[in-house]
Amino acid sequence: MTSATPALRTATRPDLGAVADALGLPAPALAPAIVEPDARVLIGSEGQVVLLRRRWAHDATAEAVVVRRTGVPLDHPDVLAAAADWGCDRVRHLANDRCVAVPALPESAPLAVRFAHLAALAATRVETAVALARDVGGTRTKDDGSPGVAADDAAHAAAVEVLAALGVPVLSEESADRQVPDGMPWIVIDPLDGTRNYLAGLPPWAFSAALVHHGRPVAGLVCDLSSGRRWSADEGRGAARDGVPVRTRAGSTVVVPSAPNGGSVGVPGAARRVRITGCTAVDLCLVADGAAAAWHDVDRTGTHVHDVAGGLAVLLAAGGAALTADGAPVVLEPDTGARIRFVAAADEALARTLLDAVA
Repeated sequence: MTSATPALRTATRPDLGAVADALGLPAPALAPAIVEPDARVLIGSEGQVVLLRRRWAHDATAEAVVVRRTGVPLDHPDVLAAAADWGCDRVRHLANDRCVAVPALPESAPLAVRFAHLAALAATRVETAVALARDVGGTRTKDDGSPGVAADDAAHAAAVEVLAALGVPVLSEESADRQVPDGMPWIVIDPLDGTRNYLAGLPPWAFSAALVHHGRPVAGLVCDLSSGRRWSADEGRGAARDGVPVRTRAGSTVVVPSAPNGGSVGVPGAARRVRITGCTAVDLCLVADGAAAAWHDVDRTGTHVHDVAGGLAVLLAAGGAALTADGAPVVLEPDTGARIRFVAAADEALARTLLDAVA
């Protein structure tokens, strides 16, 4: 970014008046673009504004379409970055059809940066694969007792095809584990988290991916395939939801994966509200962005690494904490068959309070 190319950021609700003035549109016409996952408004400090919408072209390519702009070139680095975050291949101007390709990252770029770029692209490929596989074939039962459908396999194939370019082992719920040499980074994905939700048509269901090094998820992406919301993170840049930075916050709502041992749900003394969404990857992101205060499964049989790694990356980058049932920091292992029991919370103090409550 040069001095002649002012930086842009994702606009939020307080920016709505300035955005409306700059684009010459009434605020109510722009308000949905502030909250819709498939729309984004970027704003600069000197009155620059661009309204983007994510769409699929006739060639089945995802595009970031410039609907309206003032003072922002089509190839502005932050416009291209927003397109990359959406997993788009190009930026297209709605009025004149001029296109600019989203550039690929060089192999010299840091691994976490390249992972973020390709994970976003993988999520978009998964969206298409899952949509095409709906109602194809029947269901099967996986080794852990959860249902499997054609969409699981299609999502796995689409994601691995993209992420394999990073040259590190990719582990998945839908394949046998690969050996990971000591000290080597690895990727773990859940191609379709929340398959029961997907089968029922009950949101959310998600694609989740994480880059793990020395047992810690250092970068991650969770894409809620039912709504289009995307949470992303790496340790150096923090966490974001749909381009807006997020942080954890205190509260009284706890999300859990299920009732323990088929019984009822409750967290005595630690929560006034308990929610079950059926999608662990999204649960952890809800804690990361402050929608919920905590998550836990310590009174259950545990959760697999592919279910939690992407969400944990977002949670930790957002300032949250994750502690095992014995109070130690969570360390991820490249074993999709093993189970982890832990609490995730807005901070370590709340995590320990929750541990005491459910012990």
